[in-house]
Amino acid sequence: MSNQSLPAYTVRAASPVPDLGDGWNHPAWARAETASVDHFRPESSAHSPRTLVRLLHGDGGVRGIFHVDDQYVRSTRTGYLAQVWKDSCIEFFMQPRTDRGYFNLEMNAGGAHLCYYVEDPTRTPQGLKKFRPLPEEDGGKIQVRSSLPNTVDPELREPVSWEVNFFIPFAVLEKYTGSLGGMGDQTWRGNFYKCAEDLSHPHWAAWSPVDEFNFHLPRCFGVIHFE
Repeated sequence: MSNQSLPAYTVRAASPVPDLGDGWNHPAWARAETASVDHFRPESSAHSPRTLVRLLHGDGGVRGIFHVDDQYVRSTRTGYLAQVWKDSCIEFFMQPRTDRGYFNLEMNAGGAHLCYYVEDPTRTPQGLKKFRPLPEEDGGKIQVRSSLPNTVDPELREPVSWEVNFFIPFAVLEKYTGSLGGMGDQTWRGNFYKCAEDLSHPHWAAWSPVDEFNFHLPRCFGVIHFE
């Protein structure tokens, strides 16, 4: 796909960036653009939760927040590198340099997360062809906080809104991509996702639509421009 046919998001600068506890309606987020994760795969159930995301950059990293108007929420995985995509989950994939790999930050409704650096997403019987989980020394520096408890079980059947705040230090990414330099006017590729696998109403949605049932498709990543 050409860049002209892909969705684009501008990450505005903020000083300071919002705190980890600043919710969706906090004035600190008023400056941020809002993106909607609303392209649902046909493999999904009829449940299509409204999912919004905002990003800002400053203080040496990217601060983000997801807001989800949901139902049928369940979250049982805890700890770094747990299989959070099987729970009610939101994800941010980011590729700072198109000639290098990309990072997939995946966070469940309880605030547990994982992060991999993927250099070749070709599917094999064992999984992705070339990737490595960020060790806890690095992945633990990514801050994540959810508005829900660490564990949500049994599944919530009633409508519920939940949010996840996160902060990604550029220094963590640079250990894998090399120096990123000044962020002003940089253009990355990336995507935002909402998914839930081990639930009564599974679903898979993207901001920039994926043309097959697979989130690991850099060709489908949207354009992320830094102010």
